[in-house]
Order: sequence, then C-alpha cells, then structure tokens
Amino acid sequence: MNEATKSEIKKLFNSSSHPVYRISDLAKILSEIRANWDGIASWSQSKFINFLLENTDLKKVKLPSEQYQDETRYVWRHASEYEIALSLRRNSYLTHATAIFLHGLNNQIPAMIYVNHEQSVKRQRGTLTQEGINRAFKSPQRQSNYIFEYGRKRILVVNGKNTGRLGVIHLTAPKKETVEVTNMERTLIDSSVRPAYAGGIFQVVEAFKRARGTVSADQLVTTLKQLDYVYPYHQVIGFYMEKAGYDESSLAKMERLGVAFDFYATYGLKKTEYHKRWRLFHPRGM
Repeated sequence: MNEATKSEIKKLFNSSSHPVYRISDLAKILSEIRANWDGIASWSQSKFINFLLENTDLKKVKLPSEQYQDETRYVWRHASEYEIALSLRRNSYLTHATAIFLHGLNNQIPAMIYVNHEQSVKRQRGTLTQEGINRAFKSPQRQSNYIFEYGRKRILVVNGKNTGRLGVIHLTAPKKETVEVTNMERTLIDSSVRPAYAGGIFQVVEAFKRARGTVSADQLVTTLKQLDYVYPYHQVIGFYMEKAGYDESSLAKMERLGVAFDFYATYGLKKTEYHKRWRLFHPRGM
C-alpha cells in the first residue's frame, strides 16, 4: 500500500462523526473503498482491521458480560463512555438515571449507564382491574441483566416499550460529544415507571424538584398519553409532583387523567403508607 492510500484511509476516519465501529461497519467501509484505492483490492476483512490497528489511531475495545456474549468495538482515537454504551445496540438512546444526570437533575454520576433499546410493537391492551394491579405490583420489579463492563462503568441495556423513540433528543454530554437521550419530560416519566433504573424513588422525587420551573406539566400529560400505558402511572407522577412542590394547576392537569384505582409507587413494596388524593401506596416515611 502506498502512502497516499494510507493518508486517504486516515482522512476517511477523521472525517466521520462516529468514533465507534462494529466489525460489520469496518467490513462495509472496506467493500466501499476496495475498488477505488490502490493496494487493497485483495485484502480480507481481518487484514484490513489488523492494518488499521497497527498503523492508525484505531483501537480495539472489549466489553465483557457475565451472562451474555462479550462485545467488541473499534474506536477511532477517542470515544466517551456514552458513545461506547450507545454502540451496543443500534438506534438506542440514553435513559433513566443517565438521562437524569445529563439533564442536571441530580449531582450523582451513576456507576451504571442506562441504554434503552426499544422492543418491537406488541399488543398490550386489556381490561384493567384492581385485582390485576395488585397482583402485578406485589413482587419486586424485574430488572434487565443485559449488562456489559467498560472500564469502571457498567452498561445496562433496557429492552424498553416501543415508543417510536418518543421524546428522544440530541444533547451535548460532558466531553462535548453529542448523544441521543430522552428529553426531560420523557426522562421523568420513564423514571416514575421504573424507579429502580433511576436510583430509587427518592432520587426520582429529587429529579422532579430540580425540574420544577423547567418541565412543562402540559408536555408531561401529552407525552404520557402518547406513551399509552395500561397502568395509571399518572397517579405516581402526580404524587411526585406534589412532593416536589408543583403548583396546584399542574397537579390538577395530572389529576384530570382520572384516579379510578388504588395504585403503587413501585413494585414489591412492603412497609407502605396510602396517599388519598392519588390513591397511591408509597414507601413509609415519604
């Protein structure tokens, strides 16, 4: 391979906005450039990757998992932990505790990075009954064990409800990288639905407090309707808003969605208290 071709390969990667690659991505790049650049027409995929690792700024990154097959990624120069995490599943986005942190809704840097990869569309409608709610929320929340290691961080992939990526925005992360993450309203709703992924109920209340004055009650209601949950999570959200000191007009907007059932702040509660307005069982002491 001549120096001109080496220079062109480096220029190609330098101009890309994506610093993280799968093996399939590199194979596609090779197939696109093989016919046009001197010296690589007969190269195999492995020869191309080895050349990049030995002669350029490309680095190999291993993402081990205890319960699933390890993942391998290739990084051009530098990639943040968030960019690495998002590379695990295509079309994924940052969510729950990670989104809370990136929106400045707490000061804690989570040890776990939460990534949402949406499932395919599923039929879910049924008749909601008090007996069904009680039965569903009796046991602790099921949590994903789809976890990978990256340095000192762990990355958890949530197989989330199909929403068509509702409320996903581009946001500038701490290292000036652009990442996809749920907007503030969607983040608060997701964290209310699955508080175990958000640091727990008290961290969710803190997030609601910090969002007060920024988050829109109307947009919370609109987003919640679009998410179309079977369970009445608006009762949980209304409770959090009240605890976080939202004004009465904001609470009334959530209340107008209806308070027809007793509900639960989270799964598997043991010692509880009951909030009459929201008909909500929540941990004792809140």
